[in-house]
Amino acid sequence: MDFDISQVTIDDYDALYDLWCSSEQSKRALNPVDDTREGIERYLKRNPTTCFKACPVGSSQIIGVILTGHDGRRAMIHHMCVHPDHRREGIAHTLVEKAEEALKKEGINKIFGLVFKDNDAANAFWEKQGYSLRTNLNYRNKSLNSKVPQGE
Repeated sequence: MDFDISQVTIDDYDALYDLWCSSEQSKRALNPVDDTREGIERYLKRNPTTCFKACPVGSSQIIGVILTGHDGRRAMIHHMCVHPDHRREGIAHTLVEKAEEALKKEGINKIFGLVFKDNDAANAFWEKQGYSLRTNLNYRNKSLNSKVPQGE
């Protein structure tokens, strides 16, 4: 399938949310505060040139998305997702390349992402993209909002 890549805007929110909910692995990564329209709008305002969507040529249906942002030093990949009906068509790889290009233009030299340990397909994908597994770090988080789950 031929597809176009373009920047994500807040007008895409409903379609993005539906896409994230199309996969159990993506759906479980959502939280009830940061992934609301307001949360995503805040994210896009901070990262206006590094978030991309894929749509079939001539269509506005979103079949893939990658949200990437940075702090001026390092970037993080958030919510990379391709609709289950369109996997293995090169969409994810193209989205990653586009995000990496955008981050390089902004002077970013290192990217990290989080993948659930039990998501074998995603872990294999990221390995193929050249993202190595760090075993010398512990990922820690703290929720500053009681509505946001702390995690396992």
